[in-house]
Amino acid sequence: MLLLSNKIIKPQIIYLPDKCSIFLTICLTFFISACDVRDSGKVDQTPLTITKEMAENLSLLPLKCIQKEFPNKLNQSLGDSSEMGTPKELHPAYYGCYDWHSSVHGHWMLVKLLKLYPDLKHENDIRNKLRENISKTNIQIEVNYFLRKSEKSYERTYGWAWLLKLHEELYTWDDSMAVTLLSNLKPLTDLIVNRYTEFLPKLNYPIRSGEHPNTCFGLALAYDYAKTVKNDTFTRLIVNRSRYFFLNDINCPVSWEPGGFDFLSPCLQEADLMARILDGEEFKKWLDKFLPEINKHNYVLAKADVSDRTDGKLVHLDGVNFCRAWSLYSISKTIPEYGHLIKIANDHVNASLPQIIDGGYEGEHWLASFAVYALSHE
Repeated sequence: MLLLSNKIIKPQIIYLPDKCSIFLTICLTFFISACDVRDSGKVDQTPLTITKEMAENLSLLPLKCIQKEFPNKLNQSLGDSSEMGTPKELHPAYYGCYDWHSSVHGHWMLVKLLKLYPDLKHENDIRNKLRENISKTNIQIEVNYFLRKSEKSYERTYGWAWLLKLHEELYTWDDSMAVTLLSNLKPLTDLIVNRYTEFLPKLNYPIRSGEHPNTCFGLALAYDYAKTVKNDTFTRLIVNRSRYFFLNDINCPVSWEPGGFDFLSPCLQEADLMARILDGEEFKKWLDKFLPEINKHNYVLAKADVSDRTDGKLVHLDGVNFCRAWSLYSISKTIPEYGHLIKIANDHVNASLPQIIDGGYEGEHWLASFAVYALSHE
């Protein structure tokens, strides 16, 4: 978009399937869209959303990687040599996008975007790849892998959470293909729910890191799944453990964040979880003690800075920006008087969204899902 005399002029978006044009579209669609152009001079408190043009372009990233076998990180624990295999042999449903969890949330993202915009240009390609990957046979092989003695903790809990998110997205999709995919996926979903149910009572202390094991992120997605499918037993377990872990937390040191390899904000992700667990008034009282500084309208939160997007660990920091955004959107949605946080969220999205395409496969294989999740305001 171009800004001229306080008027927004939106250029025509022409689809070109190369990196430069996609990168330019992202910049034009989002980077300037967060600028405050209201005549009143007030800060715009409108959350950014996913336009159709953005959905078209972001969908290309998982579309090109969910069946891309290499490079690949298996994160495998071997019982013996017979358990070795290629990524596609071991994980015929989720062998692409570098690692298992990125493949899972790549599938989730394609479903999400197709639900938002059913007439995407690549709809047929998306549907075909979803059918090919999430087949009954492939999911049974995935289940068998999880049942290996050496893999009880495989993808705990980050990959588990994204699998539940994929199931939830299919469950709420009024589409005949979704019914089939959901049926195919169910054995793996049931296994994950059972694993979660066994694990949570044993976890004496929450994991507060800014990477995959983070307890709050896993619980947030698991809670959404449990509420959506009306699994009351699982919901109660999540609520009870969340309250046990986090209800008495105060003065979270968000100024210490981020860590060098973080892709989640431990403090804000905890707030995002508790916005689900507690009702509005109880959440506000809890938040005032947990993050007392964010209720100030002049609150400032510096965006995470990425020094090298070709480094698979350093590029994690783009994820921090998206995590902060979805958490701040969540807080402002739960407590409307915290609307000043929306601009901070928008700024964090705009800091990283234009970089997704141009940064290399180290970020491309996963960051689009984080962007879509942040902009979905779930």
